[in-house]
Amino acid sequence: MDAQGSDCGHPLEEGSAAPGCTSTAGQERGAAPGLGEREPRSNWMATHPKLMEMMSLDVADSSQVHAAFLVYLDLLEARNWHEVSCIGVAELQLVCLHGREREVEDLQVVVPSPIHMSFSHERIRQILKRACRVQDKPDSPPSVILAIVESDSTVVYYKLTDGFVMPDPPDEIEDVDNKQSRKKRKKLLR
Repeated sequence: MDAQGSDCGHPLEEGSAAPGCTSTAGQERGAAPGLGEREPRSNWMATHPKLMEMMSLDVADSSQVHAAFLVYLDLLEARNWHEVSCIGVAELQLVCLHGREREVEDLQVVVPSPIHMSFSHERIRQILKRACRVQDKPDSPPSVILAIVESDSTVVYYKLTDGFVMPDPPDEIEDVDNKQSRKKRKKLLR
């Protein structure tokens, strides 16, 4: 009988396994895992179905595709967005993401970008014009969320809108007034 090795270094006889160890008998290095076994964790991202879908889009810049995948994961896993999908914009060589921050909200367009990619005013206008075709409200000014991806996978989001947009009024105007009047009273009492 040949002695084989386990993943924890225990010597094994053919067909046996040490408690708590998995046998490497009969497996070649780099061989595909068998039924019920998992692939190595280091390779999960490269074989992710959504990354494969993004790579099949007509976008030549692999760093933009990689940034789009990281933003996709961030939107779904960290920010809990709904209905996130990817669309290739071939004329701009971009992968855009569409999704809803909450189920009842309007569809938003997210444009992922690696940190080294620069944008001119003209390029931003082209993105606003072409990427915003799917917006739910055609009467509202086109807007996109620019997602900048750092080399350490940090994602920073900026909302870009064509033209000026008035900010929403504060939710509780009375509380703001009360705080200001309290500050004035404290100042007068000094």
